[in-house]
Amino acid sequence: MKVVLFCGGLGMRMRADNQSLPKPMMLIGHRPVLWHVMRYYAHFGHTEFVLCLGYGADAVKDYFLNYRETGSNDFVLTKGGQHVELLSTDISDWTITFVDTGVDTAIGERLRRVRPYLEGDEIFLANYGDVLTDAPMDTLVDDFADGDAVGQFLAVKPQDSFHVVDIGEDGKVSGLVPVADMAMWINGGYFVLRQAIFDYLLEGEDLVMDACVRAARDGRFRAVRYDGFWAPMDTLKERSALESMYRTGVSPWALWKDTPTSPGASIFGVVEADPAIAH
Repeated sequence: MKVVLFCGGLGMRMRADNQSLPKPMMLIGHRPVLWHVMRYYAHFGHTEFVLCLGYGADAVKDYFLNYRETGSNDFVLTKGGQHVELLSTDISDWTITFVDTGVDTAIGERLRRVRPYLEGDEIFLANYGDVLTDAPMDTLVDDFADGDAVGQFLAVKPQDSFHVVDIGEDGKVSGLVPVADMAMWINGGYFVLRQAIFDYLLEGEDLVMDACVRAARDGRFRAVRYDGFWAPMDTLKERSALESMYRTGVSPWALWKDTPTSPGASIFGVVEADPAIAH
């Protein structure tokens, strides 16, 4: 099953004045977050990737063209370095299609532009190139395949540290509620889609706020609520938090490890997508 990854945005909230790398190429440990997302999918047997490139396309291409398996795998070196035997491998069985979909292109249009590379897959996967989870992708796909929806995404709790403030007409505060404690769910990515999603997606449109909204109105879109591990990497603060977790040996998204950390809670509900939910 092919996996479409949207990795062509500018990522302005992650950029410092001297940074030119696209956000999906920002490192967690010694590998880009995009690599971590791809390894997650490969863990479930999905090793055919279609990368929707835009800003920083050359950085993504060069990374994989010059990929060093020895950077994340044990190996045996003999003959003074003339021969290297890998004891394990990351990407040797991956197929990666690199498609330039434009710098300022909406995500929905990026998906439309890679449609020719999805032929043969009635159901395919799609995701942002900068969000991590330990959700059971095999279960997500199986549940989706049993229905007739054209798409679904993972719905997660907000991660922001903001508070919602109740303010009276006199300016007095009557309550403060952390966003994460409210009964709301946001789009967490990790899409499972049918080819019929393209019936709802017009040229130049957004995947979520256009195609998904239309499909939801027809009762043909699902959201799967998940309260396990999920983390975006939209800001430098979020990247720092993920880097700290990885450095201390806590990486719940790394299901491919021999001794992964404990997974998050199970999926506990499926609901029709709310058009207000957006990434």
